[in-house]
Amino acid sequence: MKSMLARLAMAVPLLSLMMLASVGAALAQIDNALVGAWTIVSVTAGEGDNKTEPYGADVKGTQMFDAGGRFAAVVTRSDLPKVAANNREKATADESQKIVHGSIGYFGSYTVDAANKTMTVRIEGATFPNWVGTSQTRSYAIAGDEMTISATSSSAAAVKIVLKRAGQKTM
Repeated sequence: MKSMLARLAMAVPLLSLMMLASVGAALAQIDNALVGAWTIVSVTAGEGDNKTEPYGADVKGTQMFDAGGRFAAVVTRSDLPKVAANNREKATADESQKIVHGSIGYFGSYTVDAANKTMTVRIEGATFPNWVGTSQTRSYAIAGDEMTISATSSSAAAVKIVLKRAGQKTM
């Protein structure tokens, strides 16, 4: 019994160190230049003659990354219709369709491969339920206060998102 307790007494500190090392490695996979709030400037899909702006020329949105590996994103068209009933549960079919087609929101965790300038987002919740539980890897580049994210959409189109670092807001 004493030898089992002695082994356990030696194993607990070793396991604790291993856990701390793995937490440190996970935190090391965050690019500090990425951390913060970003305002979406444009979203384009496709290239050349097939290039579109799925959220319109005046897209509205934000993407946030924290130092703990969490992120959230919301993207909307600027011309989404108001719901005439002033109750989202009573939107007409046409209003609902335009809103669903013109917006996306999702959140979860992320890691960064700094050497390859890629991020992998693990989506935990989304207004498009098919994304929940998936991982998406995207390349990114940051120059000053501008970030460009490149990815491939579910329809295999090249997607480019341009963001600007969000400024401080006062209430």
